[in-house]
Amino acid sequence: METQLVHHLMTLAERYGAARCLEEATVGRHCAADGRFFLRLREGKTFTAKKYDEVVGWFSRNWPDDVEWPPEVLRPTHLVEAAE
Repeated sequence: METQLVHHLMTLAERYGAARCLEEATVGRHCAADGRFFLRLREGKTFTAKKYDEVVGWFSRNWPDDVEWPPEVLRPTHLVEAAE
């Protein structure tokens, strides 16, 4: 399961970075407050479920309108949208 979640995070980072012309470290600083976040994932470091939710939530809130969300990644519902 963790391998699949890492794949989801890496997919989001790659597509978001490509769409915004940002380096991986910059994407990591924005979404995880850690410029080495994605490097650590590739090195096999672990993360918490909370961190996964935070990072995917950040991507969801900041995703470019003109870029398709990766279909293999479950997109979270925003708390603001859920309250409406």
